Amino acid sequence: MIEGDGLPLARVTPAESFTAVLQANGLTPRWDGTAGTSVLQAPDGTTVLAFRLADSVIMAGDRRATSGYLIAHRRMQKVYPADDYSAVAISGTAGIALELVRLFQTELEHYEKIEGHRLSVAGKANHLATMIRKQLPLAFQGLGVIPLFCGVEEATGASHLYSFDIVGGSYEEIDYAATGSGGRDARLYLRTAYRPDMDTDEAIDLAVAALVAAAEEDTATGGPDLMREIYPNVAVVDAAGYREIEDTRLAEAARRALGDGS
Repeated sequence: MIEGDGLPLARVTPAESFTAVLQANGLTPRWDGTAGTSVLQAPDGTTVLAFRLADSVIMAGDRRATSGYLIAHRRMQKVYPADDYSAVAISGTAGIALELVRLFQTELEHYEKIEGHRLSVAGKANHLATMIRKQLPLAFQGLGVIPLFCGVEEATGASHLYSFDIVGGSYEEIDYAATGSGGRDARLYLRTAYRPDMDTDEAIDLAVAALVAAAEEDTATGGPDLMREIYPNVAVVDAAGYREIEDTRLAEAARRALGDGS
């Protein structure tokens, strides 16, 4: 409550945070737009996941983008090469995420040309975290981007996987990670089926099955569509570099995950 000359005199306790004081007095900032305007609903990319194997990382994403309760796109690509030995998967506001990926790719290429060598995987993850942190004002308006990043060190062949939070916090994962609206369901599936010693074929099947499990619980996540021939994006990053899995192989994995072994 504001009294007299505007100083907040009520419901303020010592050592209370500034945010708590604003909330107690009904002064929390809002970004609802001006009266009479509609709330911005930009398309959102939904579920992506990744997990580490002995000498590689598998990264996958569904293909759906949503705008509110509507399907905005059915064939959105969510897994991209960051450079020859690393990859990034995007979830969140689609337009901003795509721009973030393009800028990240360009900056890694620029660094390589100027310095004559690539950044370490940890260095790339730190740079991506800084780029996410710069998006924080947009995140306050509901336009957030939370990617996953993975890569392999060229010198040692060691694989690394990183997840991020909305303020740019970077966390190295030792096994698997998932984010987006169906990320919780994908993580639950990976928790029961993931093994670090599986081969690449098993890993591709697991990635697709985890996305199918997420799509069964989350309406914003698109499962494989056999009729339209829409399959998840799945990529492998290992000592040979980044490569995307072909649709013919993904179709086999999708049929198995959906219970159609024909």
